[in-house]
Amino acid sequence: MYQIVQGATNNLADVSAFIQVLDSLHESPIPEARRLFDPGGDIIVTRAPGRLDVMGGIADYSGSLVLQLPINEAAFVALQRDEAPVIRIVSLNQHTFREPSFEMPLSDFNNRGEPVEYQSARDRFQRDAARSWAAYAAGVFLAFMRERGARFGGGARILIKSNVPEGRGVSSSASLEVAAAQAVAAAFEIPINPADLAALCQKVENLVAGAPCGIMDQMTAACGEANRLLALICQPAELRGSIPIPAGLTFWGLDSGVRHSIAGADYGSVRVGAFMGYRIIAELAGLTVRQSTSGRRVSVDDPKWRGYLANISPSEFEQSYSHRVPESIDGAEFIERYAGATDPVTLVDPSRAYAVRAPTVHAIFEHHRVRLFAELMADAVSERGLQLLGELMYQSHASYSACGLGSPQTDRLVRLVREAGPKQRLYGARITGGGSGGTVAVLGQREAERAVVAVSDLYAGETGCRPRVFSGSSQGGAAFGHMRLRRIAGAAGC
Repeated sequence: MYQIVQGATNNLADVSAFIQVLDSLHESPIPEARRLFDPGGDIIVTRAPGRLDVMGGIADYSGSLVLQLPINEAAFVALQRDEAPVIRIVSLNQHTFREPSFEMPLSDFNNRGEPVEYQSARDRFQRDAARSWAAYAAGVFLAFMRERGARFGGGARILIKSNVPEGRGVSSSASLEVAAAQAVAAAFEIPINPADLAALCQKVENLVAGAPCGIMDQMTAACGEANRLLALICQPAELRGSIPIPAGLTFWGLDSGVRHSIAGADYGSVRVGAFMGYRIIAELAGLTVRQSTSGRRVSVDDPKWRGYLANISPSEFEQSYSHRVPESIDGAEFIERYAGATDPVTLVDPSRAYAVRAPTVHAIFEHHRVRLFAELMADAVSERGLQLLGELMYQSHASYSACGLGSPQTDRLVRLVREAGPKQRLYGARITGGGSGGTVAVLGQREAERAVVAVSDLYAGETGCRPRVFSGSSQGGAAFGHMRLRRIAGAAGC
């Protein structure tokens, strides 16, 4: 059995449960898990939660304020250093479409003594679809090498177990990245603050795993506080503290049962459309644009809006630019007229058409809605304040749908919440994260839990799919820190 020699469980039941998992690895049905760790070596354990996107969502990549709640469900990483320069990873979250184990020499991340380019690592993981999931953990080593100048004299043995469901819009990937990065930093004594660690993890997701996400997920997993909304201005990542959830008020997440992928074509095209919109407005505003030498990208000298759609006010947009931003545009035409967009992680595909106006409008107006939401939280104890908060959530949901990121299932959940309404102490709901399925965030009073269950029952009766209900909150990875575990000599099963 293992004992804690450094750190603490912080009274989190899932931490104690994970230690029990480590104690019983010799009984694991996965052979690689049974022989993963050296009984004589210490193990570093880290934990990072998923998140409920209360407001902001996809506007993060446009510089919006976002409000995020770390949830109870979390990813765990157990890491043991290894003298051999090899990364060995075993995931206890088995799926039929992938292999549960991964192994690679650290030399694969080196090219003549220098870290390889991110694209090289991305290509390596994408060649092995059954083990591509390992990019989210193994990619952390390359990010530390490239971003922090780290050099690893040895390798690592890593065990992953996550309670954050995949593809449900509650940030399973970011929770894993943050837990893995914290474990590597602790085990190899690499100093890094929580915000920088989150930025490093975003690079892993964008450049190694190949998913073009904003930074709000990683920041929440790393820096979130239990029962408080993390307030983040994504320009690129300005923490604005956290907002306490007023007594008697709470948020739930209802899983629609429709799998969401941040790398999906819908999310990607909406993101590209928003950056197209910014590029067009920059031209209309007379800003200086320079074409990049790295492909179909441009840079903009923008002292006014600092490169972010979110900094354009709704009134300014409506008065000066709205009528001149096209509903859609062909990629080839856009490249010919504008040379490219400013997004560092996506490219305009000349062979397809993109919606431009709706993604642009969403980014500008969502920032305004989130700012109002944050201000109103102080008045949320009043009935009027709750109804205004709910209306902002409904508006956000409608804007997602206008971008093409809705789904019939999430729309139905939102309608059921609206129908229950203030009489059942439910005030608002919206699709979360990247949209196109996933989870719906619900605002209500704590006493409305029965109403949430009733919504779940109605949805299950109509669709045959009972929503998983996310409730409660837990601390981010930085607040948890890490534990060091050591086997008790002679204990049973060791």
